[in-house]
Amino acid sequence: MGHYHFDQMIDRTKTNSVKHTFNLANGKSPDMISLWIADMDFPSSDEVIERIRERCDHGVFGYTTVSEGYLQAIRSWFEGRFQWKTESEWMMRTPGVVYAVSAAISAFTEKGDAVLIQSPVYHPFAHSIEGSSRRTVRNPLLFDGSRYTVDFDDFEKKIVEEHVKLFILCSPHNPVGRVWTREELTRMGEICLKHNVIVVSDEIHCDFVWDGHVHTPFASISDAFSSIAITCTAPSKTFNLAGLKTSNIFISDPEIRQKFKDVLSAWHCPEPAIFGLTACQAAYECGGAWLEEVKGYLHENIRKTTEFFAAELPQVKVIQPEGTYLLWLDCRGIPVPPEEVDKFMLEKARVWLNDGSVFGPEGVGFERMNIGSPWAVVEEACKRIAASAKAL
Repeated sequence: MGHYHFDQMIDRTKTNSVKHTFNLANGKSPDMISLWIADMDFPSSDEVIERIRERCDHGVFGYTTVSEGYLQAIRSWFEGRFQWKTESEWMMRTPGVVYAVSAAISAFTEKGDAVLIQSPVYHPFAHSIEGSSRRTVRNPLLFDGSRYTVDFDDFEKKIVEEHVKLFILCSPHNPVGRVWTREELTRMGEICLKHNVIVVSDEIHCDFVWDGHVHTPFASISDAFSSIAITCTAPSKTFNLAGLKTSNIFISDPEIRQKFKDVLSAWHCPEPAIFGLTACQAAYECGGAWLEEVKGYLHENIRKTTEFFAAELPQVKVIQPEGTYLLWLDCRGIPVPPEEVDKFMLEKARVWLNDGSVFGPEGVGFERMNIGSPWAVVEEACKRIAASAKAL
C-alpha cells in the first residue's frame, strides 16, 4: 500500500471549483453529486505541492520562461514511458489543449474548410471548428454494443469527398475509452499522408491506460507521421493540475511548427504561468509513484462501478474503458426516452454526469461518468441512479 489516501473526502465547494460550485448557479439541486468535468477530487503529489510551496516562498512572481530542466523533464517522461524520442525545439506551450486545437484549425485551414472528427468525441473539438467558421465532418465510430472501432472506409471517403484538410485524433479516445492500437493508428496515418491531411493528436489522457493496453504516440510511429503531426499533451489530467493551465505541444516539422507559432503570436498566447511550469516539471520529475497509486485506485473504482451496475441495474451498461478515468455508460435500457436520460440523471437521481448527446448525435442515451473521486462518492452516485431507475 502507498501512503496516499484517495478515500479522503476534501471539500472543494469553497474553492470556486467548476465541478462543484456550478450546481446552484445552474439551478441544480444543492445535494447534487458532480461527476462530470474531467478533473479528479484528489490532491496532487507531495512533490508537486512542495515544489509549488518553495516557489511561492520566493515571493516574486514575474513573467517566466521555460528552463532546460523543464524541457528535459518532459522529454524524459515521454521517452521513458512511451519510447518516444523528442527534441526540445519541437515543443511549445499553450494554456490548454483546446487552445492548441483551435490554433491548429486557424493555422492550417481556411474558413469553410472541412475538419474531421470521430464522434462521439470530446465536444470542444466541434465547438472549435464551428467557432472558427470551418465545417465539422464526422467519421462516426462503429459500435458493436460493447466496443468502438474506426470505420476506415468512411474515414477515407469523407476525407476525399469533403476535401478534409485537418483531422483531430483523440488518443486515448474521450469519451468512449478506446486506446487505439498501433495498427489502427498506422492505418489512419497512412490515409492522412496519402491525402495531405494534417493530424492534430490530442493525447492528454495518455497516462491512463488499463489492462495491458499500450498508448502509442501517433508521431512516434514513423518520421512520415511525425512530419504531419501536432501532438497535444499536458500534465493536467495525469497529475490533476488542470487549474494551472499548462500544455505542451510537440511539432517536429519546422514549416508546420512556424505556422503554428505564427498563430500563437497573433493570438498573443500568454507567457507560461509560474506555478504551471513549476508543477509540470515537478510532476514529470517526481510524480511517477503518485501516478501509479492513483491509477490503482481509479482502476478499482472502474471495477466496482462496473460490478455495481451489472448486479443492481443491468439496464445501464458500462463500456469497458481501455484508457482514461471517464466511463461511457450506455443508459438506453433505462425506461425513459434516450433524449431524456440526462434529465433523469439530474432531476431524479441528482447526479451530474455529462450528457452523451454533447459528444455528437451518436451519444444520445449515453452518459459520461468521471470516477476520479473517493469511492464513497462514486458509490452513492451509483446507488442514486439505481434507486431512481427502479422507481420509474
